[in-house]
Amino acid sequence: MSQLNPTLMTFILYIIAMIAIGLYAYRATKNFDDYILGGRSLGSVVTALSAGASDMSGWLLMGLPGAIYLSGLSESWIAIGLIIGAWLNWLFVAGRLRIHTEVQNNALTLPDYFTSRFGDTKKILRCTSAIVILIFFAIYCASGMVAGARLFESLFGWSYTTALWIGAIATISYVCIGGFLAISWTDTFQAGLMIFALLLAPIMTYLAIDNHAIEINTLINTARPTANYLMSNLSIVAIISSMAWGLGYFGQPHILVRFMAADSVKSIPAARRIGMTWMILCLAGAVAVGYFGIAYFQAYPELAATVQSNPETIFMELTKILFNPWIAGIILAAILAAVMSTLSCQLLVCSSTLTEDLYKGFFRKNASQTELVWVGRFMVLAIAVLAIALAFNPNSKVLGLVAYAWAGFGAAFGPLIILSLFWKRMTLNGAIVGMIVGAVTVIVWKNVMAHTGLYEIVPGFILSTLCIVVVSLLGKKPDASVTKRFDDANELYHKEMLELKNSK
Repeated sequence: MSQLNPTLMTFILYIIAMIAIGLYAYRATKNFDDYILGGRSLGSVVTALSAGASDMSGWLLMGLPGAIYLSGLSESWIAIGLIIGAWLNWLFVAGRLRIHTEVQNNALTLPDYFTSRFGDTKKILRCTSAIVILIFFAIYCASGMVAGARLFESLFGWSYTTALWIGAIATISYVCIGGFLAISWTDTFQAGLMIFALLLAPIMTYLAIDNHAIEINTLINTARPTANYLMSNLSIVAIISSMAWGLGYFGQPHILVRFMAADSVKSIPAARRIGMTWMILCLAGAVAVGYFGIAYFQAYPELAATVQSNPETIFMELTKILFNPWIAGIILAAILAAVMSTLSCQLLVCSSTLTEDLYKGFFRKNASQTELVWVGRFMVLAIAVLAIALAFNPNSKVLGLVAYAWAGFGAAFGPLIILSLFWKRMTLNGAIVGMIVGAVTVIVWKNVMAHTGLYEIVPGFILSTLCIVVVSLLGKKPDASVTKRFDDANELYHKEMLELKNSK
């Protein structure tokens, strides 16, 4: 245990730094707009890195390296799909969503945006979309708390319950205190920590093997003869399913909210370049950790027991073996950073939905800014308590839903977001039916058609899109006030992008 003390000290210092950022952000939080959207003040760097960090959870440092270690490069199709999906999301959605949410009565949340965009006077779409967000994110938050608890449990030998409470309290503290600004600033710091770890770990693993390239190739071919083949034992359906993960980006509220918070649409192109560079380097590093790890543990089989029993520990095991305990503590904190950055944003999106879309939308229309901020903080605690309750049983069947929560958001909100930004003729009924059909298709497909091997986001996304188009065309055209707001936003977007182009 004494060997882990430097690592524990590093973790404690890291958590203290995150809470300190939360306290600093508290001073900059003057109203509810600041608390849930940072007053739309994020520059290119913070927009890019906070979006990346909130997207990439513990899967980046545990799940992906473990999958590569177990099966080889054929597991990297998911990473390829994610890169393509994220780039298209930045290119076609980010700037337009930033402008449209501002023109649509300065919408602070996605349900708020949908309400204004489609003239939802009866608030059916607002309520339905809020419920979808809360259901999926409550489960997402629980999974994040389980991941954090498992990390503390693995590294420090704590009981699961103790580890769960420590990880949860650390994240809740800075979210509750500082809100969106705290999350965005800590995410930027955490993104830097993640890329540092994912670039350094594979380099050190590579250098730790004698004769490097020649020896690595021999060791990998001995351990996993098919590890070098991208198409190894994969069907077309399997490849499509892996790459389809990229479709999920268009509907993830915790990522889309970062676009809404940018200080200007003119910041988006620079943010896209920064964000995509960060993402590609991180994913490449995660793949390299798993790939070089095959060679390393083939060369040193006496060290491979833990990784053989649980491949997802490969990043942690290589770090503990190859680095000084103090450096290992910094690198391993990157896993905590990945977990906390995603969990914190999900907590705030849930809080925003409960406060803006349900509390203010249905019960307290004239609530003061101060009241909304404090209700928002209370809602963070409420969602966190629910997530902790779900996470107390890490083997709960409820947590199994996380496997398709990404698909649920992608299919329910993805087509809705894209078409709302590009198609003026889209109607309120089309939006409602499309969202419900997307979410339901994902759940039904996962439970009834899983044997096909096709990732449920594919049929969900397709059917949602078709329903939106068909129902919109069969119904009457949107009101003139709705189409005018769309035209105003469209015109403003093209105007600002032209100004950006001419300024270069």
